[in-house]
Amino acid sequence: MTAHASRTITWDQASARRMERQFLARPAERGTPVADVVGAMLGAHAQVLSAAEVSVGVRSAGVTRADVRAALWDDRSLVKTFGPRGTVHLLPAAELPLWCGALTSIPTGPSAFSPDVRVTEEQAEQIVAAIGDALDGVCLTVEELGEEVVARTGPWAGDRVMPAFQDLWPRWRQVMHRAGQSGALCFGPNRGRKVTYTRPPESGPGPVSGTVPAPGKAALWEVVRRYLRAYGPATPRHFARWLAAPAGWAVSLFGEMAEAGEVEEVAFEGVASEGAAAWVVAGDTEFPDGRVRGVRLLPYFDAYAIAAQPREALFPGEAYRRALAGGQAGNFPVLLVEGVVAGVWHQRRQGRRTTVTVELIGRGLTARQERELGEQAERVGEVLEAKTELVVGKVTVGPHA
Repeated sequence: MTAHASRTITWDQASARRMERQFLARPAERGTPVADVVGAMLGAHAQVLSAAEVSVGVRSAGVTRADVRAALWDDRSLVKTFGPRGTVHLLPAAELPLWCGALTSIPTGPSAFSPDVRVTEEQAEQIVAAIGDALDGVCLTVEELGEEVVARTGPWAGDRVMPAFQDLWPRWRQVMHRAGQSGALCFGPNRGRKVTYTRPPESGPGPVSGTVPAPGKAALWEVVRRYLRAYGPATPRHFARWLAAPAGWAVSLFGEMAEAGEVEEVAFEGVASEGAAAWVVAGDTEFPDGRVRGVRLLPYFDAYAIAAQPREALFPGEAYRRALAGGQAGNFPVLLVEGVVAGVWHQRRQGRRTTVTVELIGRGLTARQERELGEQAERVGEVLEAKTELVVGKVTVGPHA
């Protein structure tokens, strides 16, 4: 039985539909391409690759980290690059033109760097072009890439003026995420312990890359539709927060799409107290009755924990303080119980074994939930190709540990 959006959509109904579409209510069947699962998530955060592997693995029956790596480095159905929020993501290779078109159409705010560090728009374009040219058919470390960029642009690009991690990086690196978002750069296989970069898989002619961005407006509208199908109902501010984009711009974008009949407003209890309008894709107004059942372990910066809004509803009560860092999601792996955050966890690997420590927040577990937690911890181990020991107790490490 389903609920139509003419009634107020409850948080439980929204959570049930989101988790179903995220393969969190039930994992994708064996044989489902890894890229399809990543596409449903709208990208898997991959600053730490093992976290991305767990994100994909807990959503896919039988999938391990080896399958994710094969999709990334062997059949190239996945690309590791700079995605939403300028952070490192796994994205389906077939969707890269869409993402490049959308991400390069988002207005940027003022530079966070001082005037003597910044690059001009002309210099930024020179750097992006140089990166794409230098990476044609090769994999380079950041040092090697820097030498090629300076050779193609000028000594100014190599000036070590950019503050980063108690060090100074060369000026050109402030444009690195832009090169990824425009299709000029993606990650290559590691060379020992060194990260390498290359150009994305070819998908057509282009001045700096084989990846040709889709037209900006069409790409943005499609990303909005995908976001709302995966994480709706949502407000323009929720969408802006997910993309790290200006809120006013997102309001205007949703307004244009509403006028064109692409999205429709719904009543959603999750934002009723905010007095904000919530939106879904036009016609996509069916929601399950009841709430999500079950226990799930989500790793650092899992797509669901980042994108599902409002955050106060996903992280209720004490969970907001314990599982977030200044209101930011993702810094702690989280335990979901019945669709809301009810704990944090941490895994420590030693050889072929990993210890998963789970700290409960403000509630105990039923016998069924304890059994499911054990199964989830075991699944995390399977994804990482390790045998799991589950410990329920205090997580003593800090965020992003």
